[in-house]
Amino acid sequence: MIRTSMRVPFLIMLALLLSAFLLPPAEARADRGPASEDEITEWQMMWEQPGEELTIEEVSSLQDSSGWFRVRAGEPPELPGGVKSAWMKVELPALTQASPALYSEELTARDVTVYVNSQIVMDSTRDYPYDRNHLLVPLAQEASSSFLYIKLVSASERLGQQDVLYLGEYPRLSKQMFGSHLFDLVLGLALMLIALFMTSSAFFLNKGLFPEWNSLSLSILSIGVMEIAYSPFIHNFLPSIGYLTYYSFDIASSVLLPALFYFFEQIFGKGPKGFIRLLRKAHVYIAIGSMLLFLSGFASDTIKQLYLLAGPVLFAVSALGSMLAMVVLLIRYCMQKNRKAIALAAGFSTLVTICIAEVIWYFASGGAYKLTYWKFGIIAFIISLFVMLVMKVTENYRQVLIYSKQLEVFNNELQRSEKIEMISQLAASVAHEVRNPLQVTRGFLQLLRDRTSHEQDKTYMVLAMDELDRASDIITDFLTFAKPGMEKLSQLNLFEELHQLKAIVLPLVTTQGGQLSLSVQQDLWIRGNSSKLKQAIINVVKNSVEALGENGNISIQAEKSEDQNKIVICIEDNGEGMEPEALERLGEPYYSQKTKGTGLGLMVTFRIIEAMDGRIAYKSEMGKGTQAFITFPAIN
Repeated sequence: MIRTSMRVPFLIMLALLLSAFLLPPAEARADRGPASEDEITEWQMMWEQPGEELTIEEVSSLQDSSGWFRVRAGEPPELPGGVKSAWMKVELPALTQASPALYSEELTARDVTVYVNSQIVMDSTRDYPYDRNHLLVPLAQEASSSFLYIKLVSASERLGQQDVLYLGEYPRLSKQMFGSHLFDLVLGLALMLIALFMTSSAFFLNKGLFPEWNSLSLSILSIGVMEIAYSPFIHNFLPSIGYLTYYSFDIASSVLLPALFYFFEQIFGKGPKGFIRLLRKAHVYIAIGSMLLFLSGFASDTIKQLYLLAGPVLFAVSALGSMLAMVVLLIRYCMQKNRKAIALAAGFSTLVTICIAEVIWYFASGGAYKLTYWKFGIIAFIISLFVMLVMKVTENYRQVLIYSKQLEVFNNELQRSEKIEMISQLAASVAHEVRNPLQVTRGFLQLLRDRTSHEQDKTYMVLAMDELDRASDIITDFLTFAKPGMEKLSQLNLFEELHQLKAIVLPLVTTQGGQLSLSVQQDLWIRGNSSKLKQAIINVVKNSVEALGENGNISIQAEKSEDQNKIVICIEDNGEGMEPEALERLGEPYYSQKTKGTGLGLMVTFRIIEAMDGRIAYKSEMGKGTQAFITFPAIN
């Protein structure tokens, strides 16, 4: 399931890259210029005063000095206050094309009516305030060397032709007009399909990824809808759904920022002092307010005008303010070497760099350059969002592996605890019943040994008594394991306890030809039972003694941990060491590498140390020796 979660974002990023680089922007192709089209770089305009509505007959009869003024391409005039309509007068040259047509890429007006020879050849009216037009007007040969009039009506502060007009063959201009919308259309549809694919595939993912996955798909869907809705394609080729498309831009823009910041919250958390969550909630409230204002606009023209004026400003201000705040947070996270923040910073900086470069290029070219490549910045930004999601998935995957290992350790501990509990119950019920017959039997054997005069019989009786003593020691271990005897706990000075212990075990070590060294910090205090502590450490030292070879050495060190909250006792030998498999089984009941060993001694050691709130761990390497680390909580 996790691997599937990781593959899907990679496939989506691949689709984004293919859509971006296999299909260059149509504007970039158009900027290379038409090969055989004539350019009309100058025309005349006339403003209609408020309340004035001229007919084509009245306009065509006006002399050039009667309100007409000349306009050059790239130098649109400033719209006078209160003016909402205007006329354009274009002088057509001699038409030599087989199927002539006039093409405009940058005509700004809500309603456009085109007249040739006082006849309407094109009429485009809208009941919504979208004013971008890509206009293609087919012309008859009779229009050669005549005037073409265009009536423009605006609902905004923009009105008129922004760039050159092209005159050429209708099929070629039609292809150019369609191509100019192609990249916007493909990119928008690709983003919408990706969002749809993400939504449908969410049912096959881990439920823990739902918030990030769905918020990202909603963000991508919003960007795709905005890309298509802002493009003139739908409004030019499918005007019947232009109204729905126009207002879908408002809905998508209202949804985008809450979804995007919800995604950020899922990736980065609440942020310092809950700042990211605060931004997300603010955008939710702004979106709700915008949608209420938007819906109220259908019932009141006053509210509608208020929405048209305040909506874009509110969106721009909130988006700009939030993005600046995110830049500050990204800088902070990047300084902390947060990999997800670095990925987002890379995508966001790519978008900003491209936008700044295009704006500079636009002004350097005197407004002739068309902003085109910012869309690649959008793609880079979306890819960075997917990279963050992939990082989140991989982090979850690593966390699952860690939890699996911890679960395995817990299961082993549980099995060990169950074995210990079973042995404790067995020891408590059997040990007392067995010890008494053993003591009686040993007493009779000792009595018989003292009374017999046959040396061979005495030898057998001594052997039998030794075996009974060994059985008694095993029973004692059982009883100690079942009841560690920690009822009497006191503060223990490890400096004194370990020096006493050294005196006890030193003869055992020297008998085996080894050396014993002790290094203990003073003023080390723990809470425990003195005799049980010595019993546990003696068991560990005995195991080290049995593992010694020639020139054997055992060292005991005790010191406080770095955080001063624990005391660590390290018992180290240079004996034969242990295999990793044997190391893992230390402390298991009945596990021993010694021929006559039962494994109960070390098991009792573990139980005593745990009863004193301590921990014991081993490190060993074959041929180099073994280290035992016993840790207790330190007390003052």
